[in-house]
Amino acid sequence: MARAFQCDIVSAEQQYFSGSVQSVVVPATEGEMGIYAGHSPLITKLKPGVVRLQMEGATQQGESIYYVSGGFVEVVPDTVTILAENALRGPEIDEAAALEAKRHAEDLMSHLSGDMDYARAASQLAQAIAQLRTLQEIRKALGKG
Repeated sequence: MARAFQCDIVSAEQQYFSGSVQSVVVPATEGEMGIYAGHSPLITKLKPGVVRLQMEGATQQGESIYYVSGGFVEVVPDTVTILAENALRGPEIDEAAALEAKRHAEDLMSHLSGDMDYARAASQLAQAIAQLRTLQEIRKALGKG
């Protein structure tokens, strides 16, 4: 059995999770990164994506899934802190709103003009896609996808 460690998911506004976990998977800018007890200390930037927490002593059904819009992860001995710009527990994601945001961002990017902020539209698109991916991860974990 994997050794448990403390994990916190926080933003400037609130705390989303605080508890003991067996593993954490985060969307680091370099790619997905798995963290287990005893991981080397580090700080790295997060991109919009899925955070998966394997709860202490749990099977696959003991997995909690969150969406983060970006931020940082800090790993120190026996503690992982995810400093999210914004976060949502997977079930809180509004699929219709995410699909509309994706369509809107794609529309903006396909009609570039001098007034268009391409970086902002690309960021909105990445966030919408990450929210939809989070919903897919939840469905897969529940055996519905």
